[in-house]
Amino acid sequence: MSQDNFANIIPYGDLGIIALESSAGIGKKVNDYLVKWREESTNDTDTIHFAGYKKDSYLISASCPRFGSGEAKGIINESIRGKDIYILVDICNYSLTYKLCGQINHMSPDDHFQDLKRMISAIGGKGRRITVIMPFMYESRQHRKTSRESLDCALALHELMNMGVDSVITFDAHDPRVQNAIPLNSFETVKPTYQFIKAMLQNVPDLQFTPDKMMIISPDEGATDRAIYFAGVAGVDMGMFYKRRDYTKIVDGRNPIVAHEFLGTDVEGKDVVIIDDMISSGESMIDVATELKRRKAGRIFVAATFGLFTNGLEKFDKAYESGLIYRLMTTNVVYQTEELLKREYYINVDMSKYIALIINTMNHDKSIASLLDPSDRITKILKKYGQQPQK
Repeated sequence: MSQDNFANIIPYGDLGIIALESSAGIGKKVNDYLVKWREESTNDTDTIHFAGYKKDSYLISASCPRFGSGEAKGIINESIRGKDIYILVDICNYSLTYKLCGQINHMSPDDHFQDLKRMISAIGGKGRRITVIMPFMYESRQHRKTSRESLDCALALHELMNMGVDSVITFDAHDPRVQNAIPLNSFETVKPTYQFIKAMLQNVPDLQFTPDKMMIISPDEGATDRAIYFAGVAGVDMGMFYKRRDYTKIVDGRNPIVAHEFLGTDVEGKDVVIIDDMISSGESMIDVATELKRRKAGRIFVAATFGLFTNGLEKFDKAYESGLIYRLMTTNVVYQTEELLKREYYINVDMSKYIALIINTMNHDKSIASLLDPSDRITKILKKYGQQPQK
């Protein structure tokens, strides 16, 4: 989206970005894009409507220092009165630590969510509008009740709205239906499909997005909508695996998988993309890749919005060395270790420009519909690389 689209469009308010420590890296990249775009803008900054439109930085100085007891407070070090504020937070950044009675603790999602609420509290209603950009939605895996248990994601969304948050933007929500918890408020989930396709085209020149050369795979029934969308915009076929579980047993808090049943056309000789919202331990992805190789699939790409790698990278190292997987792709909206970034089979999918586009568009009070459904962008980039999506 060109900056020319915002010519003479008065911003909703002075732009301000609070990147919590968990999102400091991507926050800097987002800010750099916004500074560059607005520096190139033709808007007349001498008028009162565009006062403060061009700045060296839109990042607001803020922090959450902790006491020796482990308790914390949110501090904003400059005026935010009347600003259109966007708060970036990565609840999965376990690299950050704090001292608790002399002991070193790694920050959990609960800690990051508390810091987010502290920052909203520090704003104290002085901001004109508050938008929370939380790529990995807090407690999104606990989005429904199956027995007498908590409903944490819905509770968290209610907390944010009650504190004065106007909009929540997340990426590839585990189940988008969590927005039903706040039906009168703005909740948007962004698909990273365009960035995945762009990264593949840039890093693997011999790819062919045709039904006879490529297939999109859903590793389970939960990721089916994601795979259908990817396959639809890319013009290729899709297949899915059904996890047959033993519901008479519980191992590590879940029912063990007995077998992976495949539904779809023949994968023999085709490049396949296994697409999901997250990689946790990685066991499911490796199992699915193994089943696909057993069916004589070609190169296997593993793509997930969030790479958590809770059990480390050893499984993927072995899978790559054995030829089981060809490339692994995750985005930079959650914390990435240096070890991951150095892996030769890893493709880092940068989402900072897309986040900057969303912020810039919303700050000008324009629709972000084209950013939430990037099908037109995908068609254009496929044509740019000589790939014509099949209709």
